[in-house]
Amino acid sequence: MSQAKWLVGAVGFQDRMPAIALDKMNEPQRKAAEELIAGPRGGVKGPFIPLIRSPELMERLQKVGEYLRFKSSLEPRISEFIMLIVSREWTQHFEWFVHVPLARKAGLNGETIEALAQGRRPTEMREDEQIAYEFCDELFRTKGVSDGTYQRAVTRFGENGVIDVLGVVGYFTTVSMVMNVAHTPPADDGSVSALLLYPL
Repeated sequence: MSQAKWLVGAVGFQDRMPAIALDKMNEPQRKAAEELIAGPRGGVKGPFIPLIRSPELMERLQKVGEYLRFKSSLEPRISEFIMLIVSREWTQHFEWFVHVPLARKAGLNGETIEALAQGRRPTEMREDEQIAYEFCDELFRTKGVSDGTYQRAVTRFGENGVIDVLGVVGYFTTVSMVMNVAHTPPADDGSVSALLLYPL
């Protein structure tokens, strides 16, 4: 299955929790929204559209996401790779659309992205990508990792890095579940069409 064919499934869901206009928000929602708008995300987007229904949870969760996206110990190429692994595991189209271009910019190669889109193990991974992939794959399949998989990850990323890997997996699993239940659509700014046609 090609990336484009898989992604076509992103279109056609009824959004269960659409954006709330700022003037329709209650005070806690408005405060949380204004903090997001003023931060590095620059607006209430993606998972934060449904999450604003629980503004305190959203505020706490977005700080975790901000750390993992912008300040973690992991190299951006590895963080973005893990985000794509999780997006594919959950068939989460919004996150996939957002993070494919970021993963490319960070240095992840097209074959690796195409393999993930097809639901198969990439064959042309760097050593650190292979370690990250095997760690995530084993975690999803067995709900834990073996001593060997753990040790390889610690040797490459350190204990701090392993915790950050788990943080990325856990955070993006959470927001993927939120958006899958809310039927949050991919961005409507033309990125869907652009990405379907993006050369691999």
